[in-house]
Amino acid sequence: MELGLATREAYGRTLAELGEENPRIVVLDADLSKSTYTALFGKKFKDRFFDVGIAEANLCSIAAGLAAGGLIPFASSFASFLLCKGYEQLRICCAYMEFNVNFVGSHGGISLGEDGPSQMSIEDITLACCLPGFTVAVPADEVATAALVRAAAEHYGPVYLRVGRPRALRIYAPGERFSFGRAKTLSDGDDVTVIANGLMVAVACQAAELAERKGIHARVIDCHTAKPLDEATVGLAAEETGAIVVAEEHLARPGLGSLVAQAAARRRPVPMEFVGLPDAFAESGSAEELFRAYGLTAADILGAIDRVLARKGKGAAVTAR
Repeated sequence: MELGLATREAYGRTLAELGEENPRIVVLDADLSKSTYTALFGKKFKDRFFDVGIAEANLCSIAAGLAAGGLIPFASSFASFLLCKGYEQLRICCAYMEFNVNFVGSHGGISLGEDGPSQMSIEDITLACCLPGFTVAVPADEVATAALVRAAAEHYGPVYLRVGRPRALRIYAPGERFSFGRAKTLSDGDDVTVIANGLMVAVACQAAELAERKGIHARVIDCHTAKPLDEATVGLAAEETGAIVVAEEHLARPGLGSLVAQAAARRRPVPMEFVGLPDAFAESGSAEELFRAYGLTAADILGAIDRVLARKGKGAAVTAR
């Protein structure tokens, strides 16, 4: 896999393209447009771009008002500010009203790095999933980001997308199609399933390669949409592999793992392991340092695979191959 664009840059570039195609699209930012790349849209469409300043709660309210007027707003800020400072407005002005408005949380997760824990969103996916009617997605690379931003523009209803700060490894070829609620199966192993989203999809693929060297065939699924979750694909994976590891750059409890566990429990309960952040704030550091420090590496996923296979009762059989 090669490094591609940061998903936040893919977001900004796609917005600028969409602006040419649909005059109803308007963009709002909270004084972070150079970081979120919405400045690309602002330079081309000055009359459809609104920088509200450092005021995420107002950002959400204004976006709701523009949606009420029939426009299609994309409102952006750092994920931690957008979800934490704007939650009341997201809840009442957008979710309760069922408005057609899109929110994009940039610099999501601990890969924000050196800016530190006050700006790291480690709970944004859960907060967004708790809002009734919201669609919640975490793209893995630039291709997925572009496709899901376009899907958000065409979808009617509130949407939350999380994008990241660092450049992302390229998972998908240009032109790959995405739909909300339809997960992507990246490899078809039958020993265990690794489910991930965002930057952790590439890490899950790396872990699957390490597992293959041990004779373990891992299925890898990109659950880019946390809500609605693709329960059919999760259920089939549970049925066919009998063990699941969930990997996410988010609090492990609750997070994508909790949603997957609910889906598996309803369809086929199986042993599960969870690779995510502990119940604590992370420290400051580079993304690579933090992923190692908080157990978000391929080796950590491989360890979870070994543990879940042991509980599945297949560890000995795999070792004997």
